[in-house]
Amino acid sequence: MTFTELLSYEDALASFDPVMGLEVHVELGTKTKMFCGCSTELGAEPNSQTCPTCLGLPGSLPVVNAIGIESAVKIGLALNCEIAEWCRFARKNYFYPDMPKNFQTSQYDEPIAFNGFLDVQLEDGEIFRVEIERAHMEEDTGKSLHVGGATGRIHGASHSLLDYNRAGIPLIEIVTKPIEGAGERAPEVAKAYVAELREVIKALGVSEARMDKGQMRCDVNLSLRPTPESEFGTRSETKNVNSLRSVERAARFEIQRHAAVLTSGGTIVQETRHFHEEDGSTTAGRIKDNAEDYRYFPEPDLVPVAPARAWVEELRGALPEMPRVRRNRLREDWGVTEHDMQSILNAGAVDSIVATIEAGADTTAARKWWMGELARNANEQGVVVDELPITPAQVARVAALVADGSLNDKLARKVLEGVLAGEGTPDEVVEKRGLKVVSDEGALGAAVDEAIAGNAAIADKIRGGKIAAVGALVGAVMKTTRGQADAARVKELILERLGVSEG
Repeated sequence: MTFTELLSYEDALASFDPVMGLEVHVELGTKTKMFCGCSTELGAEPNSQTCPTCLGLPGSLPVVNAIGIESAVKIGLALNCEIAEWCRFARKNYFYPDMPKNFQTSQYDEPIAFNGFLDVQLEDGEIFRVEIERAHMEEDTGKSLHVGGATGRIHGASHSLLDYNRAGIPLIEIVTKPIEGAGERAPEVAKAYVAELREVIKALGVSEARMDKGQMRCDVNLSLRPTPESEFGTRSETKNVNSLRSVERAARFEIQRHAAVLTSGGTIVQETRHFHEEDGSTTAGRIKDNAEDYRYFPEPDLVPVAPARAWVEELRGALPEMPRVRRNRLREDWGVTEHDMQSILNAGAVDSIVATIEAGADTTAARKWWMGELARNANEQGVVVDELPITPAQVARVAALVADGSLNDKLARKVLEGVLAGEGTPDEVVEKRGLKVVSDEGALGAAVDEAIAGNAAIADKIRGGKIAAVGALVGAVMKTTRGQADAARVKELILERLGVSEG
């Protein structure tokens, strides 16, 4: 990778005003492709989910996916867009080896949804409005696998393999209007927008929006200008960024790179760029085409789409509670601060906590386990908590075992560890590992007597009124019982044995 000269972020923002445009592609969760009946299920053998239509063979004709149209309308409504009364598909002509037809069926000047907005909340509570230019329907390309090189990219590869299973998967591309006025917070705004958009998509149920699986990916367009009053500068487009953190890092890197080029007297090239996860940098891809280079023209094999107004209003009335409204309601219900709620959102734990409460856990316990032990585990693995191999019902069961005294917090953490390791349900892990709290009074009493006998000096201090010293004896008993004693009951027994009242 070649070294890229950067200006410090502070110096870049002192000299330039950033303008962003974000293009987000969302894979719809339909069972079949956008224009044919091939399955969209992940993990199939390469090229096993193809047909003459998605392979672009002569004589094949496309048929539009009705659920794809419905999903597009739902997304448009949720983003406060106008829904077109009449729109068409278009052919976007270009050659890529992973696009077997040599054109992509998309929408050009007649998108199904346009002129919307999405309000996003930044970490300090500020609300920033991102205006939406359009949301249009199209199909995904196939997948290229470059073999024999060190980077997985075509440069240096000995050969390439093509898998057309993904060719024709329904996509919605959501394009913002130029995002101005964010200033130094531009990278944070980009991350917050994509995060909020992901929550909206998930709430609608039209896609799982898993960025790690390519179900949602973002192209980060960025340019700099001398002042907010100046004309837009030349933009770069960092393609297919696939995590929230990476969206923020890509925007920040490009601000620093553009600023370094411009302050040294150079010229920004309008191009696509690749993002590198390992160090947060970008490198040049290809010179970016303008719309006219794609030679768009109306798709002759598909009839126009004309959503009935009554149907659109029916879909509008059935929209679920939007994520930001829901979070504000939950924040009040749970009695947490905006900062705490933002932390829960950043951890991807909102739905998991809700489901755990619905499974019987109290609010405090549900938050405690998801935002404590489980969030730590997820962070170590580089995933969000709802991707961990544990269900809300299992977390609720652990909370119930703690509540009824069968487990203490230390043992509960071991149970969660066992469930995450695939050792079974919480009850099975308790049984296999022998993790139940020791509640037998005889066994506890014997351990307490042993601790007192072995720590006579400490026992004398407690008899003399230094109640705080009881912690040392409790610790001795917990060590003897491998942490499986009820600490509160152990303390009571010690004080009883020594004839001391805590009050």
